Amino acid sequence: MSATHAALTELLPLAGDTFDKNKVTPGVLGFIVFAALALAVWGLMKSMSRHMRRVDFTEAPEAGAASAAAPVAEKAP
Repeated sequence: MSATHAALTELLPLAGDTFDKNKVTPGVLGFIVFAALALAVWGLMKSMSRHMRRVDFTEAPEAGAASAAAPVAEKAP
């Protein structure tokens, strides 16, 4: 056993093999963290939806494209 492993086992009792790794569950703290993350994602999606509704998607014609298309239209007739 290395000195690092021995120090971790002494300082952090759960770092050792004192519990059954197959029966460990996240518990109440895990649920609270998951619920907080879910609420944060919901709030961010709601905010993004609100901001996307305010965006104007109409595209203005470019100045260079209008002047380049005008001579072609004049030559055609």
